[in-house]
Formats: sequence, structure tokens, C-alpha cells
Amino acid sequence: MIRLLAALVMLVCAAPALADELRPVSIQFEQQAEREWTLGWKEPLAGSRGAPLGMPQLPQGCAMEGMARERAPAAMLGHVNVRCEGPVAGGRMGWDGLTGQGEAILRIAPLGGPVQVHRLTVAAPVAVIEAAPSSAQVWRSYFVIGVEHILTGWDHLLFVIALVLLLARGWPVVKAATAFTLAHSLTLAAVTLGAAGLPQRPVEALIALSILFLAVEVARGTKDTLTRRWPWLVAFAFGLLHGFGFAGALREIGLPEGEVPAALVSFNLGVEVGQLLVIAGVLALVALLRRLGPELEARAIRLTSYPIGIIGAYWLVDRVVG
Repeated sequence: MIRLLAALVMLVCAAPALADELRPVSIQFEQQAEREWTLGWKEPLAGSRGAPLGMPQLPQGCAMEGMARERAPAAMLGHVNVRCEGPVAGGRMGWDGLTGQGEAILRIAPLGGPVQVHRLTVAAPVAVIEAAPSSAQVWRSYFVIGVEHILTGWDHLLFVIALVLLLARGWPVVKAATAFTLAHSLTLAAVTLGAAGLPQRPVEALIALSILFLAVEVARGTKDTLTRRWPWLVAFAFGLLHGFGFAGALREIGLPEGEVPAALVSFNLGVEVGQLLVIAGVLALVALLRRLGPELEARAIRLTSYPIGIIGAYWLVDRVVG
């Protein structure tokens, strides 16, 4: 049983190496003058993918004028000027290279008008440009983006998993998760509204350090430590840090003008729903192990801490010196 659990743990924790496959394509379509627009995009490239797989689809009546492409680390960047002979409202825009679980975030910024954001998927790779985006569209788009960010953002995900494994009981997990939620909601709002900010590179390194720290605490078993005595305090402190990471992701997507509060709240709600799904799943697995025997539960939790710690240490080194 322990060997089977070890194999499953290693398989799950190896998934961060594939996480880039789930990163969305980012498309920015911004108006510069009555008929002049700029189009920029970032397409993540992972694994053996050495060439871009798609291109933006423009509304009818719009044409590209020249194109510049460059290779960035793990991504292909594109930029082109676009001329549109008429209004783009009501036109259709999308991405033609979505496959598997791929998705794209399309941000459209008309001159002097509200910004709108659309989520493109394999099932719906094209969006209709709205003359005036509704609040419902903003709430729906940013809620889904929030859920997917926590479920595919492996650094935040591993931190939450390690926190649950550290406490392994319902009520302590609820208190710690509430403190973590409150903290990252505060910094997410502060950064998004321009009241605070930190450089993204050191933030990402410290997030990796938080994962390594919790993994070490889990590996120490039942030893009495500050983290076990005051888990909500540790969760709150690291939650403030993770909020800067969430803000960095939201900054890349952009916020629609006139709907910033709705986008911010719906994104945060999406993050919380995704987080609760993870917590419920891990607690269910721990409860199952507990039924099989307390000794098995303790050994499995400690076993899980090692790959989590190794991944956190790798990310820490990579983000400091990479």
C-alpha cells in the first residue's frame, strides 16, 4: 500500500513539469486611433513544442500590416499593427491553435471605451466583441479565470496541499485556510488598486520558499513547532505573500475599465472556490488513510512531504538564479 501511495504521489507531484501546457495564450487588441489598432500575443511553448501553433483571428474588415515575432523563455511573442475599416463591435475574434485543454484570454481595449475580457476554449475558440460588455460577462469570465488559476497554478496549489497535510483535521484546516484567504485577498486588492506592490521575481522566489518551509514542517511529523501551535498565523503571513503572486497573474490578464471591483471580486471568489475544492479533496484522502490505520496515515503524509519539498527547493533555486 505504501509503495502504491508513493508511486501516486510522485506521479501527481511530477505534474508541475507539465503545467506550462495549461498556461493560457494571452491576446491584447488595443485601439490607437479611429482605424488603427495594435495586436499583441504571448503563446506559451512547452515540452517539445518548438514552434507556435496558432494565430489570432481578426474581425471582418481588419487586416494586419507587418508582423514581428520573437522567442522568449518558454513562449513566443507576437506584435502587429492592424487597420480596421469600420467598427469592430459585433465582430468575431479568436485564436485558431487551441487543442486539448488549451485556452486563451482575449483582452480588447477600444479607444475611450470599456475594456472587455473573453476566455477562449477549444469548444468556443471565437468571441463576439461587445459594444458595451455587461457586468455578467465580467463576473463570469474572471470567476472562471480565478478557479483555473488556483487549479493550474502549481505553486499556490502545492502550498494549500502542504497546509492541509500539516494539520490533517477539519477545524484547524478551516481556520488556517480562512486566515490564508483573508491575507491574500487583502494584498490582491491592495496591489490591484495601486496601494501596494512588490517586484514579481522575489515574490515568486519567496512563494517557493513558503512551499519548502511547509514541506519541512510536514516531514517533522508531530513535533511541537510554532507552525503547529499557531497555524493560522503562519497561513496569514504566507497568504499576504501569495496575494502578490495572484496580483501578478491578474495584472497580466488586465482589468476592464469601469468594472474593476466586479472583476477583482469575481476573480478572488474563483480562487476561493478552487482552493476549497483542493482542500476538500485532500481532506477526503486523509480521512480515507485514517480509516486504513493511523500509522499508514502518518507514513503517507510524511512521504508526500518529500516530493513537495523537492519541488519547492527546485523552484526556489530556479527563481533566484534562473
